[in-house]
Amino acid sequence: MTSVQKNLLVELFVEELPPKALKKLGDAFAGVLRDQLVAQGLAEAGAVLTAYASPRRLAAHLTHVAGRAADKAVSQKLMPVAVGLDASGQPTPALLKRLAALGADASAVPGLKRAMDGKAEALFYESTAKGATLTEGLQKALAESIAKLPIPKVMSYQLESGCELPGWSSVSFVRPAHGLVALHGDTVVPVEALGLHAGRETHGHRFEAAVDPVVLRDANSYALQMQDDGAVIASFEARRTEIARQLAAAAVRVGGGTVPIHDDALLDEVTALVERPNVLVCSFEREFLEVPQECLILTMKANQKYFPLLDASNKLTNKFLVVSNISPEDASAVVGGNERVVRPRLADAKFFFDQDRKKSLASRVDSLGKVVYHNKLGTQGERVQRVMHIARGIAEKLGDATLAAQATQAAQLAKADLVTDMVGEFPELQGTMGRYYALHDGLGAAVADAIEDHYKPRFAGDELPRNTIGLVVALADKLETLVGMFGIGNLPTGDRDPFALRRHALGVLRMLIEKDLALGLDALLQDAAAQFKGITGFDDSKATVELQDFILDRLAGSLREQGASAQEVDAVLAPRPQRLGEVPKLLAAVRAFAALPAAAALAAANKRIGNILKKAPEADAHVSELLLQEPAEKALHAAMAEVVPAANAQFDAGDYTASLQTLAALREPVDAFFDGVMVNAEQADLRLNRLGLLMSLHVAMNRVAQLERLAV
Repeated sequence: MTSVQKNLLVELFVEELPPKALKKLGDAFAGVLRDQLVAQGLAEAGAVLTAYASPRRLAAHLTHVAGRAADKAVSQKLMPVAVGLDASGQPTPALLKRLAALGADASAVPGLKRAMDGKAEALFYESTAKGATLTEGLQKALAESIAKLPIPKVMSYQLESGCELPGWSSVSFVRPAHGLVALHGDTVVPVEALGLHAGRETHGHRFEAAVDPVVLRDANSYALQMQDDGAVIASFEARRTEIARQLAAAAVRVGGGTVPIHDDALLDEVTALVERPNVLVCSFEREFLEVPQECLILTMKANQKYFPLLDASNKLTNKFLVVSNISPEDASAVVGGNERVVRPRLADAKFFFDQDRKKSLASRVDSLGKVVYHNKLGTQGERVQRVMHIARGIAEKLGDATLAAQATQAAQLAKADLVTDMVGEFPELQGTMGRYYALHDGLGAAVADAIEDHYKPRFAGDELPRNTIGLVVALADKLETLVGMFGIGNLPTGDRDPFALRRHALGVLRMLIEKDLALGLDALLQDAAAQFKGITGFDDSKATVELQDFILDRLAGSLREQGASAQEVDAVLAPRPQRLGEVPKLLAAVRAFAALPAAAALAAANKRIGNILKKAPEADAHVSELLLQEPAEKALHAAMAEVVPAANAQFDAGDYTASLQTLAALREPVDAFFDGVMVNAEQADLRLNRLGLLMSLHVAMNRVAQLERLAV
């Protein structure tokens, strides 16, 4: 660096920013600003960046920023020597023209550097580029950071001053900007953005700032002055931490072991709504606790951004916490206002709950026939019929007539809560309300739980259905969605997956594998596809073959994420295993085999055998001992007679690891066979016998997985 380094502060003061995007906006603004200054040589790569984001500001503090970047040596290719110099070594008009464009003349020709550029020698002009000043560099960096903000929705507004046509000139930004600060140490950097000229003045809290405007002394005083003079915690993370601290402290004051509900998304959103948090304790009438707590919690969180309080048993209390943006001496008015606001919301929830219970779930099923599911796949009523048949088929394979009847009943009622008032108001409660209404109707807990659980797993890491009935219905529901959407060609592409088919596929995989269900994937897809007969444009091949590939691809990705190599996963999945609950054991066996000293040689031999057999369609697995002539083929046959039955017995017992490790004993006789035996003998009976020996070996070695896939 050629100048003194100081810390830099840049702040954009704006109208209230969209809360759900605030953290991303703050990180992006600061990150791009830092990257641009580093790229221009004005900041070091190790400079410490601090991002600030509050409802009314985006700011960045960066350490060790220079007032001017160091000069840089620049080497510019001009043209090939043959083009730039004539036969006598004099510059051509083309060379002189190019030099003039760079601000040089013929006097620079003797200093031009010659160097090879590919196959031809070229001329290079070497000069020194002046380093950018901080004003120039920051102006560029600021423009870039604003242009690259992940703005959810841009708005245009007119500038009232500082522009060519006040009242007519407009700019576009996420929200109208009213102030710009740029301080290098204690010096203002004269940059501009969004019609604003940088200074050192900003504004604090709308109502509680000690002074207005806040005049910043220097870059380093920003956070402290904003807190002391502006009554603002400018750092998003610091504000979030303070809110979490106050929430926990308020719960302790309430007592009884209460805790605020844990919700990171809600905490982030509230952090983006306040600049000076003040947590207050509020309450509502106990009678509302008769409503399912999921309804009350959802309305308080989603509509009011409140934090419900749970007791030591994880049950909702009639207390809740509000994060206020003001700190009056007497907070009773704020508390009272929030209590008045929440009461109608809770009353609505109670009304919906009371009204919904006047009709049974079973009586609502017919109404699903009026709800469109998909224009090519019919109504929710038709969908329910398909899910019922798929669920019954699965249940019959897994259990008895009782399970089949319960699964069919749960599948019939699983979507009935979609036409209730409560789910109409709060779609997030589908399934949850179905369980409450099923219990109210006198259905058993097992069926009621299955109605709630048939949406599980909803996301990565979510729990699976808690009982077998729920497992059956959840599996049927996801298979119906996958088969139906694939059958009509609604396949996910790139980042687009509007029907969450990837998530559904992973849900199917988790249930089949983690519960080790004795179900074949191909049979499941075929049975599900049979329920779509008669639907125009439904393609059975897409619904079964392509969908099976899609599901196995999801499984391959999941296994790789868990640490398995691509070759190991490929070896296990290449045979397209049908009972996916076996896959973890198969993979464990392959991974243990791959670690053996004999693995590489046997995998390579297996690949060689496969290539030989591809060229010998006439081969079968028959071997005649009378036709074994060479010592090496006799030795291999004898070794196989001893090893293969033992390996097969271990395979049949489900001990795949032991089976592969037993087969590893064949390495030496296999190597000796290929060293000492000509497989493609001229005598036909000898050739077919040797091919039969190899085919028998190939079959034995590939029962667990396609070992040739392990060959490098």
